[in-house]
Amino acid sequence: MSGWVRKRFWTEAAVSPLDGGYTVTLDGRALKTPAKAALVVPTAAVAELIASEWRAQAEVIDPSTMPATRAANAAIDKVRGQKAEVTAIVTDYGDSDLVCYRAASPTELVDLESAAWDPLIDWARHRYGQRPLLRTGVMHAPQPPALLASLRADVERLDPFELTAFHDLVAMSGSLIIALALLDGFATPEALWQASRVDEDWQIAQWGSDAEAEGLAAVRCKTFHDAARFFAACQQGRSTPDPAVR
Repeated sequence: MSGWVRKRFWTEAAVSPLDGGYTVTLDGRALKTPAKAALVVPTAAVAELIASEWRAQAEVIDPSTMPATRAANAAIDKVRGQKAEVTAIVTDYGDSDLVCYRAASPTELVDLESAAWDPLIDWARHRYGQRPLLRTGVMHAPQPPALLASLRADVERLDPFELTAFHDLVAMSGSLIIALALLDGFATPEALWQASRVDEDWQIAQWGSDAEAEGLAAVRCKTFHDAARFFAACQQGRSTPDPAVR
C-alpha cells in the first residue's frame, strides 16, 4: 500500500496478474506495501481476499478489518527477509508444545485434555515416525532432536506468505503440532482452535470469565481463523501441492 489514507479514495478494487503472481489495483493503480514494495502475492485467491477487504471499506478505512492485506504486507516487507528467524520462532514451540503438557488432576481436566490432544499426538506419530513425549505439569523437558528436526523440515518448506499465516496459527494456538495438523487437513480450523482452548475453557467453566479475558480470546480466535483462511488461499490454484501439506 502506498500509505494508509483514512478516507476511501477509490471506486473499484480489482485483481490483476503481475510478475508471475497477482496484485490488487485500486482504480487501475497497483497496491504497494508500507515499505513501497510491489504487493505481489502467489495466488489469485490471496489477491481476491485482499481485494474484497478493500471493496468492503466504507468512507473511513479501518485497517483492523483487513487481515489479508496486513498478512501480505508482512510477508513481503518482513518475513521474506527474515525467513530463518521466523522459522526458528515458530519451531521453538515444538519443544514445549501445548498438547504435550498434561494436567495431573483433576480427573475431569485430564480426560478433556486426553480426548482433545491424544488424536493430535497419534497424528504426529504417524506423520513423523516418532511419538511426541508427554509431560505432566509445566516443567520443561525436551523433545527428541530427531522429532524436532522433522517438524522443522515441514516449516522450512513454507514460502514467506504461508509462513506469515503459519506464525499466527502457532502463536494463537500455542502449538506447533496443532498448526501443522491444520496444514495437513487433520481437522477443521474450528475444531483445532477448540482443541487449543481446552485448559482455558475448563477454567472458565469452574471459575467464570470476565470481559477482558473474553475480548482477548475473541481476538485470538479471529486471528487464528484469519490465518487459516490466508494459508488456504495461498494453496488454492497452485499446480502442485506444497510439500509441507501431504
